[in-house]
Amino acid sequence: MKKSKAIVILLVLVLLLGGLGYTAAVGVGSEHKASASDIKLGLDLAGGVSITYKVAGDEKPSAEDMADTIYKLQKRVETYSTESVVYQEGDDRINIEIPGVSDANAILEELGKPGSLYFISETDSEGNYNYQASMDANGNIVYVMLKSIDEIIADGSAPLSGTDVKDAQAGSITNSMGNTEIGVDLTMTDEGTQKFADATTRAYQKGETLGIYYDGNIISAPSVKAALTDGKAQITGNFTYEEAEQLASTIRIGGLKLELEELHSKVVGAQLGEEAISTSVKAGAVGFAIIVIFMIAVYYISGLAASLALGLYVEMIIILLNGFEITLTLPGIAGIILSIGMAVDANVIIFARIREELAKGKTVRSAIDTGFKKARSAILDGNITTLIAAGVLWLMGSGTVKGFAETLALGIALSMFTAMVITKLIIKAFYALGLQNAKLYGVAKERKSIRFTSKKAVFFGISAAAILAGFVFMGVNKAQTGNILNYSLEFIGGTSTSVTFNEDLSLADIDAKVVPLIENITGDGNVQTQKIDGTNEVIFKTRTLSVEERESFKDAMVDHFSVDAEKITAETISSTISNEMKQESIIAVLVATICMLIYVWFRFKDVRFGASSVLCLLHDVLVVLAFYAIVKVSVGTTFIACMLTIVGYSINATIVIFDRVRENMTSMTRKDSLSDMVDTSITQTLSRSIFTSLTTFIMVAALYVFGVTSVKEFALPLMAGILCGTYSSVCVAGALWLVLRKVFPAKASN
Repeated sequence: MKKSKAIVILLVLVLLLGGLGYTAAVGVGSEHKASASDIKLGLDLAGGVSITYKVAGDEKPSAEDMADTIYKLQKRVETYSTESVVYQEGDDRINIEIPGVSDANAILEELGKPGSLYFISETDSEGNYNYQASMDANGNIVYVMLKSIDEIIADGSAPLSGTDVKDAQAGSITNSMGNTEIGVDLTMTDEGTQKFADATTRAYQKGETLGIYYDGNIISAPSVKAALTDGKAQITGNFTYEEAEQLASTIRIGGLKLELEELHSKVVGAQLGEEAISTSVKAGAVGFAIIVIFMIAVYYISGLAASLALGLYVEMIIILLNGFEITLTLPGIAGIILSIGMAVDANVIIFARIREELAKGKTVRSAIDTGFKKARSAILDGNITTLIAAGVLWLMGSGTVKGFAETLALGIALSMFTAMVITKLIIKAFYALGLQNAKLYGVAKERKSIRFTSKKAVFFGISAAAILAGFVFMGVNKAQTGNILNYSLEFIGGTSTSVTFNEDLSLADIDAKVVPLIENITGDGNVQTQKIDGTNEVIFKTRTLSVEERESFKDAMVDHFSVDAEKITAETISSTISNEMKQESIIAVLVATICMLIYVWFRFKDVRFGASSVLCLLHDVLVVLAFYAIVKVSVGTTFIACMLTIVGYSINATIVIFDRVRENMTSMTRKDSLSDMVDTSITQTLSRSIFTSLTTFIMVAALYVFGVTSVKEFALPLMAGILCGTYSSVCVAGALWLVLRKVFPAKASN
């Protein structure tokens, strides 16, 4: 690279750092677009709209119908935000909380009235019209109801209801002429299939339409061109994709088993309070500063280049979170933390390779080129396996799982770009400007190979003991509390207590003065607060409170804040994570694990590498689960984020070591033993394992030091997971691979 080009590159870098930094901090225009303050925040960080529905009628709904309705509503409101939550309150009420919005009326208008959809025949049995088409002032076809829906249902002209629809999806449809158009695919339930067959047969024979009635209006009245007997149909017309998706969404929400009536709606504040955001930002700044100092102190000029690239990474991720309209929550922050750790990891792998090449006597220029080239496979394989996991979790997961996957995927893609492109350009620019002394980059010292694999019995024993201890403590917890872990209200529900104070307390005052009193009563740090906008009312969500604890709660509010006891109400609420969501998350993780196994098998041409990686991943999850059981850390939505973070972190660390094993196998002689080669590979990558773990640990530790209680309960097990992931990658993975090679030897080729 010429000196003039190097100067241009560094000038562009300075301009980018300044420009993107200003955009990330201040934003663009009067609305501060693309700034950190403009990022969409989840309900836990910023609040949103809370809507309470009541089941219509006097009859108490069954638990099965409530669960089905909650699950379908969850899928519907996730179109507003993946972080929306739906949960049961009392026996017949359902709460919906949607983050990042403040207009409850607009949401209610779009959401409509759940559970009020019917398919209506155009005429009744006597030939009288139930509805007719007409033209509005703009020339659009509209449908006028000629009878009330009660009359239509009573005379049998509503052969199907929304509950007979299994699914409705918008998409591209190939019509009978072979042309592609936008439409809606309908699938009926087993019971609805026969009803639909009868209804479409009648409509087809009479040449009539079959109207779809929802919330007082006919929303579509497609012509029936054949008797549809297989429970499937397609609605086509001059739809845009947005119109088709709106129709499909309306049909889905109209297909709820229960009809719901709006009870009330309100704007609520952040569940974690203002302090959760400010402390997380402070922790991120402190952690980043420590990492920059560490990288420069250890890697000199290379560390400075990496720090500049990492600064650019942070600015770009803030802007892209805005650009992709990703909703940021506490689990999303976990994804960003992991991606920052992996961004550092890529740089550490590269720098270690450069130092190795310098130790071989190569010139600095040659060492830089070779170092980046040799590090490429480890970086790509490690990051791609994690991207595969993120992709599967996004496709199959829901709620916080999907939000975590979005931020993780964005962070990893960006971290690979900054490490492999930006860092390389900066280092080459520094070299071109005259920084060419090998001492400025560091030269690797030859280290004696550490005999890790010879201690495999000890390491396996430690791992088995840790996992066994976890199961023992789970049994003890089960006997003492009825649950194997300290589940929070997101998993098992709890108590929602509404308190109307005599003054408008700020969230900071609530966090500082009220929450500690509640934590003292419950003995649990997992207290969620929501302030109702424009009122003095505050909602406190806690684990399920006994009658005595509810009285203590009420007394504390009266004694310390002179609250009117009549203005304190408590309701039992269900978990915000439904059984279906739990099953989806488990299935998503299993599928992601299988996909990672297949990828590693494909890349390394040896399924034993993949099997060892997955077993180490399982090991880390079980050890961290044991940590939760022993320390009794609250298990809530952050638990899912913590486990997913560990899955991504663990597989990446193991892949880096196996990449070196694969490389060293090609240069083995017959005199070399596999165990010696594995030990050498682990030793060669040991600095990377330690330094990457240290930098990621620093970021999480800063969250723990500065964070509020709920943030601490997220950071503590994550720190344990980072340490465990490092241990399993260094001490267990290689030994496992050797065992699998012995137990499952490769078949000899002819």
